[in-house]
Amino acid sequence: MKKIFFLSVFLLVLFEIANVYFIMPMPGSQGMNSIGLAYFFYSWRWGFRIGLGIVALFSLWQSRFKRPWGPAIALLIWGYITYQFNFQMTAERMFIQPELVMKAAQENEVALKRLVIGVSHNGEASAYPIQFMAYHHQVRDVVGGQPIMVTYCNVCRTGRVFEPKIAGQNENFRLVGMDHFNAMFEDASTKSWWRQENGEAIAGPLKGQVLPEMACAQMTLKQWLKYHPNSKIMQADTTYAEEYKHQRNFENGNKKGKLTRTDTLSWKDKSWVVGINIGKVSKAFDWNLLKEKGIINDQVGDTPILLALAKDGKSFIAFERPNGEKFSLKNDTLSTASERYNWLGKSLNPSTPNLKNVTAYQEFWHSWKTFHGEAR
Repeated sequence: MKKIFFLSVFLLVLFEIANVYFIMPMPGSQGMNSIGLAYFFYSWRWGFRIGLGIVALFSLWQSRFKRPWGPAIALLIWGYITYQFNFQMTAERMFIQPELVMKAAQENEVALKRLVIGVSHNGEASAYPIQFMAYHHQVRDVVGGQPIMVTYCNVCRTGRVFEPKIAGQNENFRLVGMDHFNAMFEDASTKSWWRQENGEAIAGPLKGQVLPEMACAQMTLKQWLKYHPNSKIMQADTTYAEEYKHQRNFENGNKKGKLTRTDTLSWKDKSWVVGINIGKVSKAFDWNLLKEKGIINDQVGDTPILLALAKDGKSFIAFERPNGEKFSLKNDTLSTASERYNWLGKSLNPSTPNLKNVTAYQEFWHSWKTFHGEAR
């Protein structure tokens, strides 16, 4: 019975580690296709704990230990591991939601050079600084009457905005961990797990469903306000000043951490790319090439597109190219042989239709090729 006691405690410790290992960036964990196993452990966590706990207590009661400090140490180790892996190392306790404060440009305290994820809907616009989002991973807001879920994964270096709806009903989500280095959220109702990269449920009752995505853009706040002067801007929650400080160099690629560093050469795991999806076709464009050329005329599948970088060297935008015409860029004005458009694709000729926007995402190359194949 003594051996059974120590074995059951050992299995309890092993389970608590495994319950977190597969959904956190631990050595080797993110390279496996283990989401099914991770979700099984999570779903049956209380069954494992209660079952093994009963065995441990029963065997302890039946055993006569000459040295009671032996089982006491074993139980203390189990308690410590359980506390660390369930309270200290869970994603939602490491990355806490802010008290969201949005201010107009006239009251804004965020530096204009900061990168933001911008959303425009029904005549309203809001901007969410990446410095803050890289810590929080998600914030909930309403823009133009539409509830939105703004997400950011700093290990993938990419932002997405979703309608937080399931079966037409607004839903709450919490950060539960990551899969293949991409942030993962859990809905409150069904406990399904959703991938930040594309809003797809990858485990649980709703596996295979996809959250509705909203168009967004990544720009400097200065560039965003140039075209959305009435935009509201997310402000710092002073509770997390230290966490924001740790992220202040992230957006410029100067962070040194293994998970969030930047490769300056092209097509390395931590190199920057701009990814575009059109229908079922995906393509990645090298950030270094975009910086060199300023504008790229290409196509994604059968759709001619242009990808342009603003003169600030940070803000980018993409559009479909009508009739496959070639575009040039000068002073943030897009031009063909006969037409001119502003940075947001609005024609400077009232009789010419505006350009059709294409959502483009800045991302680490390792993330894009994992979830979209190696098309480039």
